[in-house]
Amino acid sequence: MNDVSKAAAIKGAEHWTTRDGAVKLFLFEKCGGDPASSAGTILFVHGSSMAAQPTFDLQVEGRPDSSVMDRFARRGFDCWCVDMEGYGRSTKDRDNNAPIAQGADDCLAAASYIQTLRGKRPLLVYGISFGALRRATPSSSAGLRSTPWSGPATALRRSPSARRSSPNSRPRTGGRSTRPSSIRSDSVPTGTYVDMCSNLPVVDPEKITVPTLIMRGQWDGIASFDDLIAFFARLPNPDKHFAVMPGISHASFQQKNYALVYHILWSFFTQPAPLYRG
Repeated sequence: MNDVSKAAAIKGAEHWTTRDGAVKLFLFEKCGGDPASSAGTILFVHGSSMAAQPTFDLQVEGRPDSSVMDRFARRGFDCWCVDMEGYGRSTKDRDNNAPIAQGADDCLAAASYIQTLRGKRPLLVYGISFGALRRATPSSSAGLRSTPWSGPATALRRSPSARRSSPNSRPRTGGRSTRPSSIRSDSVPTGTYVDMCSNLPVVDPEKITVPTLIMRGQWDGIASFDDLIAFFARLPNPDKHFAVMPGISHASFQQKNYALVYHILWSFFTQPAPLYRG
């Protein structure tokens, strides 16, 4: 990633919205200046195993770029993340297991809140793991403007398979203490895991009409290359990209090669619009 950063201090702000009048959703925002003049608005959507802030705003002593929100905020973006129902600081006391479809509704509620607050400008969305499946379902986009979308290829899997690890893809904390911004519980819902085992596929690629980036780790065994290429081929928008991240398994932001991941995502979010479309 081009190492041009904002000198302004990064400020964090807590936000709350509701879904269906019964579910409280926690959102967290980071920006290095006036959000109205930002380079773009990004919504980061977490996966099955961790809430939003430990995933996207992780603070690791001695490694200031452990927070992808800090990294992009310093480069002029207005950065947001949201806890799905059942995770982090959002509602946890309802009798359900928070399946993917419900998370898609949470994404729509979060995106609608952001656009109400910040104005109807294009929304850039990054979904990691099952966060990408939540984001890619039609209900998460209903009524919103065109939204470039990206996510690890594991989020676009067509069939489940066992995870595979690599000796070169260990988390990059290096023995330092990690201090997630907010960990409020010691469990996560099971809905996405049930969907993975019994309900795939849940996303039709032909209904994803926005510019799309698929990011697949070299050692990520959840999705095969053949499945992903077949999915990629069916995406209707010609502005689509497929990136393989060397030396990386599943949780790409916590890998040793995290800077490469940031660069791929930044390149996609800052790509100029085509002048000729044919």
